[in-house]
Amino acid sequence: MADRVPALKAARPGTALAALVAGGLALLVLGTLAAVAWAAEGLSGLGRWDLRAIWFTLWQATVSATLAAALAVPVARALARRAFPGRGALILLLGAPFILPVIVAIMGLIAIFGRTGLANAGLGALGLPQMSIYGWQGVILAHVFFNLPLAVRLILHGWQAIPAERFRLARSLGFAPADTARHLERPMLVEVLPGVWLAAFLVCLTSFAVALTLGGGPQATTIELAIYQAFRFDADLGRAASLGLVQVAISLAAMAMAARVTLPAGFGAGLDRPAELSGPRGWRVVADTAVIGLAAAFLIAPMVAVILPGLPALAGLPGSVWAATARSVSMALTSAALTLVMALALSLALAERPRRWIEAAGMLPLVASPLVLGTGLYLLLRDWARPESLALPVTVLINGVMALPFALRALIPAARTVQADYGRLAASLGLRGAARLRLLTLPRMARPLGFAGGLSAALAMGDLGVITLFADQRTTLPMLIWQLMGRYRIEDAAGAAVLLMAISFALFWVFDRGARLVGR
Repeated sequence: MADRVPALKAARPGTALAALVAGGLALLVLGTLAAVAWAAEGLSGLGRWDLRAIWFTLWQATVSATLAAALAVPVARALARRAFPGRGALILLLGAPFILPVIVAIMGLIAIFGRTGLANAGLGALGLPQMSIYGWQGVILAHVFFNLPLAVRLILHGWQAIPAERFRLARSLGFAPADTARHLERPMLVEVLPGVWLAAFLVCLTSFAVALTLGGGPQATTIELAIYQAFRFDADLGRAASLGLVQVAISLAAMAMAARVTLPAGFGAGLDRPAELSGPRGWRVVADTAVIGLAAAFLIAPMVAVILPGLPALAGLPGSVWAATARSVSMALTSAALTLVMALALSLALAERPRRWIEAAGMLPLVASPLVLGTGLYLLLRDWARPESLALPVTVLINGVMALPFALRALIPAARTVQADYGRLAASLGLRGAARLRLLTLPRMARPLGFAGGLSAALAMGDLGVITLFADQRTTLPMLIWQLMGRYRIEDAAGAAVLLMAISFALFWVFDRGARLVGR
């Protein structure tokens, strides 16, 4: 009992900080949702167009998530069973769209699939009718672009989790490809696909910039866009709050549904042998090659389409772009610092002793979208300050909070490992507080901290969400790009998009690489 006293004393400051962070998160998320619910005064204020927006949101999110998950299966299967030069780099590249600023990706998609894009040029050369990227088809296309890489990575992890011994046994038993799919691959997909579909569905459900740029109009208005319109143009806060509650209810229903249909695959443990990348031969080699090539072209072409015209325009960018860039970088770094402080406090407390309420508080931001939280904060703060003066601090706060669940997923396993390996030793040496943090925790958790910080900074750098509710003259770089596109200053928008893309990837790289050097 005596040897546990130092550990308990050392844990108290961290536990108190974690409790403070968890309480603040609960107050922020639940308080803003309560303000939204209070302003909603029931759902009777929703009109016919609001109901149409709810239906379109459900429809496009379902179609987009289903398409992304369905298309990801053959791509992940091809990557899981084929070895080729650059395979590792391509798999790494699949993570790029997740941190690619949404407005940059939209510009790239317009360059490829827009009225004067490469796709329509090809259709015109073949004498076929042109396609339009604006409307429901553009919203679904953009959502598939963003969610396909995420779905591929998640399904690929599922394929790689099947013990290599199972595939060797299947070959020794003379399994045909259909038999392998039936006994090994399909059970894994039944386990993995519900979570993949849910992740894609939630991204599509809470997507704002895609609908703002490619949607709009009565036929392609999402709940997020309807909230923005009710807030900014109609000044109907009750209607905006009602729509926000509907969106939260849909998110919770989707989470509950995915949890009920997930089944364990039941493969058992393996010997951690590396998988043999030698799939079936014949026509399946050609099919896998074609699938990988088409997926790579679909993901890379929009980025190249932005970079090529944007690079020459960098030198002639107006001063407003550079001012917005400096503002966005400072906000992104502040948001990342806020995320890391909260995530570190919560993960260390959870490593010392599992506490469901602390972990639940860390996951609370998944319940609501940034626009819903922004609406709630506006309702709470409008009597205390001018909304325009709150634009930057509110954006920083919400960006930091929304990145917290991703950071926690990266830090909790590392924190538990440090506690299990060194917790008793640190307690016996009396290592606590700032000294323990500096000498033990930060060096041992440097890599996941760098990844979490880089991801948080990149996501905050490219965010186009809450700032649109409170926007004033001090705009951010993503919003300035959107404004330049609306004014048809395409060259300046392309140059600013290249700048935004470069800074987002640079922030992620600096955090991640710097942490790897520290963690050596």
